[in-house]
Amino acid sequence: MSREADLRVPVLIVGGSLTGLSASLFLGRLGVRHTLVERHAGTSIHPRGRGNNVRTMELFRVAGAEPAIRRAASVLAGNHGILQTPTLVGEAGEWLFREIDPGGGLARFSPSSWCLCSQNDLEPVLLEHARDLGGDLRFSTELTSFDPDPEGVTAVVVNRDTGERTTVRADYLVAADGPRSPVRESLGIGHSGAGDLFHNVSVTFRSRRLAEVVGERRFIVCYLTTPGADGALLPVDNRERWVFHAPWHPERGETLEEFTDERCAQHIRRAVGVADLDVEITGRAPWHAAERVARRYAVGRVLLAGDSAHEMPPTGAFGSNTGIQDAHNLAWKLAAVLGGWAGPGLLETYDTERRPVARATSERASARSVEHSHPGYVPVPGAGGGRAGGILGVVLGYRYPRGAVVGADPQAPPVPGELRLTGEPGSRAPHMWLRREGERISTLDLYERSPVLLAGAGAAAGWHEAAGRVAEKLSVPLVAYRIGAGADADLVPEDGADWARVHGTEPGGAVLVRPDGFVAWRSAGPVPDPEAALRSALSAVLALD
Repeated sequence: MSREADLRVPVLIVGGSLTGLSASLFLGRLGVRHTLVERHAGTSIHPRGRGNNVRTMELFRVAGAEPAIRRAASVLAGNHGILQTPTLVGEAGEWLFREIDPGGGLARFSPSSWCLCSQNDLEPVLLEHARDLGGDLRFSTELTSFDPDPEGVTAVVVNRDTGERTTVRADYLVAADGPRSPVRESLGIGHSGAGDLFHNVSVTFRSRRLAEVVGERRFIVCYLTTPGADGALLPVDNRERWVFHAPWHPERGETLEEFTDERCAQHIRRAVGVADLDVEITGRAPWHAAERVARRYAVGRVLLAGDSAHEMPPTGAFGSNTGIQDAHNLAWKLAAVLGGWAGPGLLETYDTERRPVARATSERASARSVEHSHPGYVPVPGAGGGRAGGILGVVLGYRYPRGAVVGADPQAPPVPGELRLTGEPGSRAPHMWLRREGERISTLDLYERSPVLLAGAGAAAGWHEAAGRVAEKLSVPLVAYRIGAGADADLVPEDGADWARVHGTEPGGAVLVRPDGFVAWRSAGPVPDPEAALRSALSAVLALD
């Protein structure tokens, strides 16, 4: 294909759903020029993918989008818990859990919290923020071909409304084009995992009387288990708009055309337990639950993210969150390589870090589908990878035993059985509240645009001076902060908290944190030559050797 191009851009994003829009937002925050193309005319119109976990909200917090997202999600702010019951009539059934964060214990680990924001409400917020940051986002525009080479990718995109063809030359292509990814298929990348698990039809409907039946039970989702009328009920506004996931069995020859308005309405009435319930069907969309992870996340300068890289059942809301976190991991690495302060080898760590996390997370998601008896799911023997275990270990505790880290345990599981955020290399850096020039911030607010070195004030000042010399010699935008209560401290811990203990070091130690908030390296205590130690670690992390 000719190298002549109508448009030249560092990054071309293919796909404008949650992962693609998040990639645009994160790249925009880092000042990376990019173009996004999406074949659909606009953002999602279907209320799905609603569970945004605390790690995802941390990322949106740092990116400046969290307040707008919470405003968009305000109607469901009081919904908590998962209910499982034969019908909604009477008091039968049980809560699988009542509160996402019982007792508010999550505040010890994070400045953010879970957020129930449906995809059709979240995507417009991400789109607005991405465009405000200068993102070139083109809907009704489809990728028709791409030709990668050692220096970049030449792609052809077509406006589906006008037929106009544009040749785009990009340094990198990020494929966030969904579970049936044409980009991944064109690259010939296969999958690992159990494959298709079950199928549902998502039915949107209106019913005013249903709110009376539900009463004060403000659930996130209710699994209705009456045989022959099972399904999952989700509130959209707690008043009259609802979603119902009905089992669909194409493997038995059942077609989508069989899901008529009347059939869907009758199924919902039987599931709820009210024979004359008012039900007005407003839409339906099929979806497929699967456990698949791509065998490679990258071929040359083409990188997969989101559903193009992995599929997992919706139980636990892991899928979209994993995709958004893919985009965040990838964005800072692209920014570093394109900015010249990291070697190209840094991008190889994207696969090394994210693929094991996706494999472990998809297994946990399948396990939760078994435990929750998700409608339509009849697991095969051995499916699901055992019991799901604690959800916070998946949500906040996932880690990178290998990749752009120094000193991590390469044998450690990417998703541990319990939550440990104590500053270990490869884990998400600990949260603690600080004061910076009178402003209250979390340590997590420090991490976005550059690597950060944390060290104590006073006697540990050698780390701060070393950081300045290393930044200059390596041409890396390394930022160093002195933490303590003295006059030379840049950051003051609230209530006299011990930053070193929180981060697993002695007072004379130091912690190097990546722009994505993961610990890259730490020195447990003082060293004879802090400049040499820091330079060695930073060079290894950024593939500068």
